Parts: sequence; structure tokens; C-alpha cells
Amino acid sequence: MYSYMISKDTESLGKLLDDDFVLVHMTGMRQPKKDYLKAISNGTLNYFSCEDSEINLDIQGSKARLTGKSKVNAAVFGGGRNTWRLQLDLDLINKEGNWLITEIRASTY
Repeated sequence: MYSYMISKDTESLGKLLDDDFVLVHMTGMRQPKKDYLKAISNGTLNYFSCEDSEINLDIQGSKARLTGKSKVNAAVFGGGRNTWRLQLDLDLINKEGNWLITEIRASTY
């Protein structure tokens, strides 16, 4: 996911996201799939690198929850470039053999 975000490959990133996907930012702002992909492609969200430190996955039938902690170098919403200690909580669903992300909740750790 992060490699697509860094390379601004929104076509490949979009294939990982369910049509009803939403990103919940640390501020509580909810960003649907179309707006999220547009923000990456137009430079509102700029990702430069990611170093994962912890990844946990819990699968329950056709649903899963992944929690990841990473150091992410990014410049977002017009702010300066910083390295953020981000925790992402992802909800996934298996549709026809493909795992798709339905929601991501971002926070710091």
C-alpha cells in the first residue's frame, strides 16, 4: 500500500480499496476513496518513505483487521515534510478471493 502511495500509483492503490473505502484521518476527517486517490495524485498527500516497525493481522472468516505501526515521511495538506510515527488500523473484507481495505483509521503512537 505504502509503495503505491509513495510512487503515486493511484490505479494500483485503488485496486486494494473497496468501492466504499474511507480513510479516517487523525483529525477525524473522513475521506472517501475517490477523494483520497485524488489527494495523492494532485499532491495534497505526499508520501516519501515508510519504515514498518510492527504489523499485526487478525482474520475472522471473510473479515480481517490489520494494525501497523510505521515511521512515515510525508508532507500533507500543505504542511512541511516530517516523519510521523503512524499507526494505521485497517479493516478488510474478502470479496471473491480478493482482500480489499474498507476503512483505515490513522493515529500516532
